[in-house]
Amino acid sequence: MNGNSVMFGLEELQDLVFIERPIRRSLKTAEEIDQLTVDEDLNDIERAVYLLSAGQEVQRVSVITNLPSLVRHNPAETFRRVVPKVRDVLNGSGSEIHLSAAASFLTILQDDIILIHTHTYCILKTVLMHLNHRDTVVGGAWLETLLSAVSSLPKETIKQEVLNPLLFQPQASLSLHSRLTNCRILGKVASKFDSHTVKMELLPVARSLCQDVEAEVRVCMCAQLESIARATGVDETKTHVLPELTELAADEDGSVRLVAFDSIINLIDMIDADDRLHVVVPLVMAVCEASSQGDDTVLTSLSFQFGKLCSGLAGSLSDEQKFSMLQTFKVLCVAGLQTDRNLTNDVNESKLIRCNCCYNLPAMVLFCESAPFLSELYTTFSTLCCDPEFSVRQSAAANFHQVVKLLRSNVHLFHKELVVLLQDDVLEVLDALMTHLEETLEAVLSREDNNKFSELLSALLAAEHKVGGSLRWRLHEKLLQRYSCLARLLPGEVLHQNFSARIFIILTSNKVLPVQKEAARTFCTFLRYNRKQEQRQEMIHRLIKDLAQGRSYWSRLRFLDVCETATEIFSKKFFNKHFLVPALELVHDPVANVRYKLCQLLPRLRSSLRLPTDRQLLQQLDFCVQKLLCREKDKDVVATIRKVTPETS
Repeated sequence: MNGNSVMFGLEELQDLVFIERPIRRSLKTAEEIDQLTVDEDLNDIERAVYLLSAGQEVQRVSVITNLPSLVRHNPAETFRRVVPKVRDVLNGSGSEIHLSAAASFLTILQDDIILIHTHTYCILKTVLMHLNHRDTVVGGAWLETLLSAVSSLPKETIKQEVLNPLLFQPQASLSLHSRLTNCRILGKVASKFDSHTVKMELLPVARSLCQDVEAEVRVCMCAQLESIARATGVDETKTHVLPELTELAADEDGSVRLVAFDSIINLIDMIDADDRLHVVVPLVMAVCEASSQGDDTVLTSLSFQFGKLCSGLAGSLSDEQKFSMLQTFKVLCVAGLQTDRNLTNDVNESKLIRCNCCYNLPAMVLFCESAPFLSELYTTFSTLCCDPEFSVRQSAAANFHQVVKLLRSNVHLFHKELVVLLQDDVLEVLDALMTHLEETLEAVLSREDNNKFSELLSALLAAEHKVGGSLRWRLHEKLLQRYSCLARLLPGEVLHQNFSARIFIILTSNKVLPVQKEAARTFCTFLRYNRKQEQRQEMIHRLIKDLAQGRSYWSRLRFLDVCETATEIFSKKFFNKHFLVPALELVHDPVANVRYKLCQLLPRLRSSLRLPTDRQLLQQLDFCVQKLLCREKDKDVVATIRKVTPETS
């Protein structure tokens, strides 16, 4: 060794020493280890009590996290000795212990592992005690525990422990946090009681909270009125809940108006025809008018709920009002794009509004029926498909299949939009389109104009090239899976000339295994639906020549993948005639991985044989097995053939 090597070695040793020092400093001292050590003779209950009393915080958290398990195995002792210690530990503890306890108590309440009702009260009282914790995160965790457990608790328990204390305390004297908590509780427990109880006991408190001086409380209570309305029924909704919501829809605070508007739309199925006509329709018309004049308070919500709103009010609107609704929808579809009529200055909000409009397109097709859609909204639909923001085009692509199915008789008009989306440069748009591509193509190709046919095929091929040239292999796999439907939708000659060759190139050249396997399945599907004998023979010949007899072991492995797929797609007779013998000949392959793959496939190959017709093929398969048993040297191949031999005999 020369001097430079020695110096380099010393420097490496010094670096190792430097790295090692902080590791040594981080180790526990003997005293710390002694503090963490627990007597092994203690049983689970005694260990839990000891750790809660004298353990460190990490040990207490561990015990509390394991509390549901202790309750399951020994409920009596756990509630007698451990749970009281947990309550003591919670007083003055940090947020981690509280969050762990909230999760454990929820599990106990939901899992029906408490056999005695007094134990339920014990747990529930602890939950209620910490609802108003000074740490809002901790208080929120305990509230979520209570709300999640409501469906599992007996009605009598909720009435006595949760509802009565809430009903008999003046809301105005409570803190803001307590009033917000009470709003959430009222909305959650309403479904547990009959309509009379909700009307007489819950509704008065809810109405007082709807009039709270704090807008935050009015928002929270307004959001719970839907649950209360569904618990009271249609008549009480008309008499008590709808007037309250109508008043809140005119609140001075925009956030209150927003929640009230959403609640009215969500309850539209519980509102009778008279109230729809005289209450809801004027409110909606006022909101649409306000939005066109630049009041964007409920604009985003309006765009999201627009389809549901139109469907619910369709029977209550005059022709003039329907036209007004359509005009409002058209304005929303270009929010942020028309500088002379911007609804909002927030770019992100404008994008969201236009995305919401894409989501509502199918409902708008039903609202205005086929012919008016083509005259009123087709241009708007086309604009959304070409929107400058990819998220809007993505949303349009995701809902494209629903629009074309609803307008099947005029689906040829959407050729341009489909080609545009297939040629989109953003892969997220293609991904959204691929999800329901089969439904889209079934509708489009059934009525496609021959003059535009080649343009659509070119767009489909271009989409595959774009995805195949990217690193998004999962999208490529998804696209190939969707393209298999072309075997049913395209003439055999068109399919063979335009797609079969491309799928075969993917099968023989792509290096991603899931993509290869999907290409194999799509190619076999094309082969099955091809009715021209010479073309089928050509495709099979290419499989055997380029894969089964390929120079690369990788190609021969791919052939066995094709065989595996072929057993699922083709009849046993067809498979045995064209695939079985080339597969069995790979028993002589010089590469162990190929023989190993063949061994795994042998049971499937054996199941394709039917005696006495396939007796000769069975002899070839048995010869293949005997050769592997007698002459194979690779240990993995030997182990596999011995494992599968009983299945092939």
